[in-house]
Amino acid sequence: MLKRRAARAARNISADQAAALVESNTWLDYGVSTCQPDAFDRALARRVGELHDVKIRSCLTTKPRAVLEADPQGRHLHWFSWHFSGYDRRQHDAGRCNYLPLNLGEVPDYYRRFLDPVDLVVLKTCPKDENGYYNFSVSNMWHRALIERARRVIVETASTLPYVYGEYNAVHESEVDFVIDGDSEPHAELPNPPPSPIDRAVAGRIAAEVDDGACIQVGIGGMPNAVCTLLADSGVRDLGVHTEMLTDGILALVRAGRVTGARKTLDPGRIVFTFALGSRDLYATVDRNPDMWCCPVDYTNLPHLIMRNDRVVSINNTTQVDLQGQAASESDGHRHISGTGGQLQFVRGAYASNGGKSFICLAATYDKHGERRSRIVLNLTPGNVVTTPRSDVMYVVTEYGIVNLKGRSVAERARGMISLAHPDFREGLERQAYEHRLIPRGVRF
Repeated sequence: MLKRRAARAARNISADQAAALVESNTWLDYGVSTCQPDAFDRALARRVGELHDVKIRSCLTTKPRAVLEADPQGRHLHWFSWHFSGYDRRQHDAGRCNYLPLNLGEVPDYYRRFLDPVDLVVLKTCPKDENGYYNFSVSNMWHRALIERARRVIVETASTLPYVYGEYNAVHESEVDFVIDGDSEPHAELPNPPPSPIDRAVAGRIAAEVDDGACIQVGIGGMPNAVCTLLADSGVRDLGVHTEMLTDGILALVRAGRVTGARKTLDPGRIVFTFALGSRDLYATVDRNPDMWCCPVDYTNLPHLIMRNDRVVSINNTTQVDLQGQAASESDGHRHISGTGGQLQFVRGAYASNGGKSFICLAATYDKHGERRSRIVLNLTPGNVVTTPRSDVMYVVTEYGIVNLKGRSVAERARGMISLAHPDFREGLERQAYEHRLIPRGVRF
């Protein structure tokens, strides 16, 4: 049941009238991705100079925010993000955005237990339906918890958003204070470029490990989507989907007939996700599709729920792994670049499921300032955040191979990780491993 306030009629107001409700020294919440408001944002930008110490929480900002562009020195407001998009990262580099550490599936609980009530939440939604609900479209996430904890709730409607079925994927008009008739701007798309040869090499190794009836989760990026492309062309059958992010790669699997969900224990027959970001084709497919179910993130991402499906296969990118198996997926030293997201929770949920497997994938090298560098290293870059600890990592995959680190000693892990590195770096890594006693003298495998 949705938690409702005392019944009352939500009042239609203009974006400027809504922005006039914002006071100094308050917390606002813009929500996630496609649910972030646009008309309200532009209206608030017009009066940003009148305010001070306004704090705004956000996540995965998919287009420039007018309030930030109108306050480039950060004299009037502060921007906080649960997960960086490219835009959030640029704002962070300019000193305008601060990261909020998390496990993504825990965020509804953060709002309910640990954060003060939000003064004002403003979310973009579908127009009111015949039952009085404003649908969250393709971004459910923690929006229900936000509404429960908000002193005032404003929805900005947009007719261009797809209407998506799902558990608690809406707010009832009785819980809404004000409604803004928004614009009809197209919602943000995420390009899905064709996989590179390295993406395909890594994907091929992972796809070979996916069995009939597996329930898959894929993260953002070229490699996970390349796995979907290869599986679409394979003979694998009866795949299920229980994922954080719904991508065009998963859509390709669906269209190839590989996804039936018939062997899922939790939500059989349904594709379950908490947000979708991709092409217009993806959004058109989820619109009023009863097989697509958009659920709160504490349903999709908590390990004890993930594990209820058998043969869960979790596929996620990382940027650097050390010789003991620590995966750093969200920062470049002290420069934050993305976020923890659901990676660790899906790694744990997949491992705990009956017959489950988790894969951390990466290219063996990258170029920086014209110099080729190894992503497999003795020590992580100073300041790098460990996203997935060595004790949780299962399979690690590069274009040069695949190793399973579960149950392996430090020396065995070091040997395995060296085998995944580019050949030009293996000798140096082996020397470092012996020098630092990761591989004891005299040990051979």
